Amino acid sequence: KRKRSNAYNQGELDALEYHKKISSLILEGSQLLIQEGFKKGLLHSPSGAEEGKCKIVSEVCADRSNLADLCDMTKDMPCVSFPEYAVKVLDTGNTLSQDGDYLAHVTENASDYPQILHLMGEKYLLPPRSSFLLSDISCMDPLLHCKYNSLSPLEIKQLPIPDLAAPDCLVITWVTNRQKHLRFVKEELYPHWSIRSLAEWHWVKVTQSGEFVFPIDSVHKKPYEILILGRLISSDNSTARELETVLPPIPEHKVIVSVPSSLHSHKPPLSEVLKEFVKPDVERLELFARNLQPGWTSWGNEVLKFQHMDYFVSAESGN
Repeated sequence: KRKRSNAYNQGELDALEYHKKISSLILEGSQLLIQEGFKKGLLHSPSGAEEGKCKIVSEVCADRSNLADLCDMTKDMPCVSFPEYAVKVLDTGNTLSQDGDYLAHVTENASDYPQILHLMGEKYLLPPRSSFLLSDISCMDPLLHCKYNSLSPLEIKQLPIPDLAAPDCLVITWVTNRQKHLRFVKEELYPHWSIRSLAEWHWVKVTQSGEFVFPIDSVHKKPYEILILGRLISSDNSTARELETVLPPIPEHKVIVSVPSSLHSHKPPLSEVLKEFVKPDVERLELFARNLQPGWTSWGNEVLKFQHMDYFVSAESGN
């Protein structure tokens, strides 16, 4: 096996330069939050039993999801834009009888309690005040032929985000630590979508004992991921001025610290972090979602994947 050259390629050099600029901000911000986590009892020494339970649940559910295959059925359906989908509101104990029923419309749990849905012989937990659309997002644009887990930059740019977004809508994109992806979002994608880039936040991943999941200066993997925040550029200046008077400005940098889920690529919920920067009654939409959140509409071809009942533990009375 040929040994790797000690020389860094350009992408690695760019990543090192970026890390030098933001590492002190991440260290200072995360340490303050970690200390607060210990004070409130949110961080502690992990137990082997809890770690084992998470591993078992992940293994049980690893091959259960056939949702993406089910969504292939939408290829034969007429494409409609997101606002044109009908909404099916679930009543107490309401269960749809056919798997295809979930593909024709947005399904909403408008109640203040969770409900269980039956789909393809499996059970899924639908949180209160949540809704979802189980379909392939590529149906939004006929030029998007491939599975969206392998969309090219050009195909991502073709997603009609300006058509989905309200004036001055806050748009957030998760970005890996590869600098070419960061530059693409800030320099190409957002300008193409008429979005003004406002801030660059970082999600720092720690263990239950408050340690970074990877060394902060590791050249292979970093213990943080990037969020790029921007607002849709509105032609109505009065709307922008109204937001400026009602909402506080979004800070250019912010650190979020949490213990990551054992589920691959599972991001933390952002509702609490963002609530001071959006109006209380704002509509929220997550694209390429694989789980549901209260107060959000989630859209994707695996949108119920992490809502499978095997990912949840029943809370017994008194425990």
